[in-house]
Amino acid sequence: MAIASSSTQPSGFAGLTAQSAYRIDRLRKRATAEHRFSTLAIWVGVFLVVVVPVVSLLGPVIGFGHPNAPNFNAILQPPSLAHPFGTDSTGRDVLARVFAATPLDYEVGLLTTLMSAVIGILFGGIAGYFGGWLDAVIMRVVDILIAFPFMIFVMAFVAVFGPGLTGIYVGLTTFGWAFFARVTRAEMLVIRERQYVLAAQTAGLRTSRILRVHALPNVLRPNFVIAMATVVWNILTLASLSYLGLGVQPPTAEWGSIVASGQTILLIGQWWVSTLPGLVIVIVGVGFSLIGDGIADRFGYDFRLTV
Repeated sequence: MAIASSSTQPSGFAGLTAQSAYRIDRLRKRATAEHRFSTLAIWVGVFLVVVVPVVSLLGPVIGFGHPNAPNFNAILQPPSLAHPFGTDSTGRDVLARVFAATPLDYEVGLLTTLMSAVIGILFGGIAGYFGGWLDAVIMRVVDILIAFPFMIFVMAFVAVFGPGLTGIYVGLTTFGWAFFARVTRAEMLVIRERQYVLAAQTAGLRTSRILRVHALPNVLRPNFVIAMATVVWNILTLASLSYLGLGVQPPTAEWGSIVASGQTILLIGQWWVSTLPGLVIVIVGVGFSLIGDGIADRFGYDFRLTV
């Protein structure tokens, strides 16, 4: 009887096993659904980010006129087949101006983000790897930069260099690297204790090689998520400064200045001059945000676009 009783599973154990299997199955299905959703978000974001410059490149081929050529016979015409985004107060085709502004806005958004990322990852990696007084000095500089109101900080550089792109490039890069440095330092504090880093140190590899080959490549993924948010923020900042007259100066086309050119006629029926270029800014911003959120969901980062 003892042998028979020992070979029989208690009913409570069987119920617990079935319940655990059900929970594991639910978690697996949930993980699969989240994986598919994050993949979809990334691909939708890539499509939105790519379609705008691709269509802009086709603009001269399609033929909507020169972006700066006035046409006084077509002043403030609403959207039509001939002018899909309508015309502005001097008869210029709004869509042609949006196409002409796209390379500039992408250039500023991407280049300032790249420069900020390179500087931030370098200094953040040094601070996290070495610690000590280097860490203290670098992170105090980061804290000081982050304490400043962002827009006022950039506008101060524009005031020094004058309206145009120089002050915007310097201001965005000087402020933006601090976020990359903070994220990189936090990751490096963990990575420097990893077995592969300790093994490289034991093998006598130079510190520069350890950082370049073993440590810094492993902080790129979280920084890529930050980069997507930074691109959006930098494009919006450029558009905002141009809207205020502190960014790109006329007659150069820029999304923010195009929106500003229609603000005085927005409420009297000519809505397309400001609304449709603003919609393009929204589409590009949503695209980069979806890429960042998709990568954050895929790899489990919870800071996402909080920068």
